[in-house]
Amino acid sequence: MKQTLLAAAAALVAAGAWAQGQPVKIGLLATLEGPFAAGGADGMRGAELAVKERGGMVAGRKIELVKASSDAKPDVAVNATRKLVEQDKVDIMVGPLSGGEGIAVKDYSKTQPQVTFINGASGAQGTTLDSPSPNFYRFNTEGAQWMVGLGQAALDKGYKRVMVIAEDYAFPYSQVQGFMAEFCAKGGKVPVKAWVPLGGKDYSSVIARIPKDVDALLVVLGGADAVNFLTQYENAGGDKPMLGGSITVSQDVLNYRGKRRDSLVGTLSAGPVADSYDGAGWKAFVADYQKTYPVSSGAFPSPSLFAYVYYTNMKAALDGLDAVKGDLSGNQAKYREALQKMVLKTPTGDVRLDANRQAIGTTFVTEVVKDAQGNLTTKVSKKVDNIDQLLGMKKEDFKTGTRDVPACP
Repeated sequence: MKQTLLAAAAALVAAGAWAQGQPVKIGLLATLEGPFAAGGADGMRGAELAVKERGGMVAGRKIELVKASSDAKPDVAVNATRKLVEQDKVDIMVGPLSGGEGIAVKDYSKTQPQVTFINGASGAQGTTLDSPSPNFYRFNTEGAQWMVGLGQAALDKGYKRVMVIAEDYAFPYSQVQGFMAEFCAKGGKVPVKAWVPLGGKDYSSVIARIPKDVDALLVVLGGADAVNFLTQYENAGGDKPMLGGSITVSQDVLNYRGKRRDSLVGTLSAGPVADSYDGAGWKAFVADYQKTYPVSSGAFPSPSLFAYVYYTNMKAALDGLDAVKGDLSGNQAKYREALQKMVLKTPTGDVRLDANRQAIGTTFVTEVVKDAQGNLTTKVSKKVDNIDQLLGMKKEDFKTGTRDVPACP
């Protein structure tokens, strides 16, 4: 009996020493290939910035980042995640970036209950709204939440009829739903939706379909897709004013070069960040980003949406580890409890989680402007706090966004 007790005590001491002394391995997945490659690289910068702020340590343990790349395809993201979890044996996963990837990785997380999964930047509603995973956490608001306020702003601008041009996958469905929920409820009409393939190169047929009687275009394209569309629309002589999806006016798109770039000035959008927001936390975050990643290194004049969201989710992962003093024992039960209860201090305000482990937070309605250096940035028009995933609706009235829902032709 005495030997058994001594062995048990020794095991407890060893476990405590491991928790305090061994590195914590965090898998980091972003799209370093495909249409969102530039955003993925900036997402990596944001996540790394959260680690660098702590000197690479958390709760007495060294942070070991194990990085992987995807290309916005769900199967590629799952395969990369599987390698990080099953071969590299990471303790925590942060990622992925794109909406379809997020749903796929959420589903995979259910098969790996020993690992805690924290989102990267993926923003599809279904990741947390439909069949949520008990070990998948998202500390960023999602695509529909990001669009709150833009419908009213469009109507205030006199845009009563709007055509949608968006990529054909889960995240843009969420963005369009977030816009249309308000826009349609207040009398706006969306007579045409054009869903285009992710990674598309030719937008001529879509441009030819634009009705003469629409007041504006809602464009929900990101990365290279957005740049390709804008260039072709410019070359075709397109002159309709635009409303932008959150990723359409992110820094990775605003920094492309072309005539249409200048005509983006005045474009209304909405999302989780606004470049010119004057909150103290945001200004400090921007200054840290610019100091750590100067433009000469390939970074952007201001952190993109992807940098901010990856930073936020990595910060949550590390704050949670601090809260439990690095203890990931018992299938990480204490750690997950700390994440669920956390009120996360982010550069744009406090974030808390709902019962599905989905963020409740802030959205900005913005306008694209040109700064003194000639860079395009987004200026705050309106700030909306405490947006939940049901957008303030009753559960029975809420419908997840799809290609066909909502509709107000």
